[in-house]
Amino acid sequence: MSVATRGAERRRAGGEAMMTAHDDDENARAARAIQGSPFLSPEQAAHYLGLSTRTLQEHRSGGTGPRFRRHCRHVRYHIDDLDTWSKDSAEAGGDA
Repeated sequence: MSVATRGAERRRAGGEAMMTAHDDDENARAARAIQGSPFLSPEQAAHYLGLSTRTLQEHRSGGTGPRFRRHCRHVRYHIDDLDTWSKDSAEAGGDA
């Protein structure tokens, strides 16, 4: 095995371990989301909130979810709206 191949394998293994360790860290999730566009797809928004995509869709359909926008045919959530909705939901439920 060449030195370059071993280095690539080490980087891959290290990257996978690092991603797994950060998946549970809410601050790391928020930082990754904020680095790109502030508009998240339903899948990204659900991951950010710790919900399934289906649950987020049910909230959207029922009018109880976070504010969303349609960009052409695509549904997008602004990260600030997700934070506001999450905070308001916790206060309304008294679980925070």
